[in-house]
Amino acid sequence: MEHNDEVRAELRQPALDLRAMIPDVLKGYSALSHAAMAEGELSAAIKELLALMVAITRQCDGCVVSHTRGAARAGVTRQQVAEAIGVAIMMNGGPGTVWGPRALRSFDEAVAALRAD
Repeated sequence: MEHNDEVRAELRQPALDLRAMIPDVLKGYSALSHAAMAEGELSAAIKELLALMVAITRQCDGCVVSHTRGAARAGVTRQQVAEAIGVAIMMNGGPGTVWGPRALRSFDEAVAALRAD
């Protein structure tokens, strides 16, 4: 849980500061995020995997932490994450081989945190 906690801690205060400065933008983003990730023809689990693949592609630690946590909460399995990471590696080449393992570690931490709660 160390990495996920470090990323969240690093981003916490800057995110709060930014939210205070542009609250309407971040409220709009939050509404968009909730609408996009809602259950529909695609399950929340599939949407979390899709978001995780984009996070790997964009090399965004905060996004990886957020979407591995969401995937764990949605009941995604470690094998499903691994297979989705395989697609990210195929699409991204070398960077996928770096960010994929980061995402798998983050998923493992998210699952461990859920079990600890």
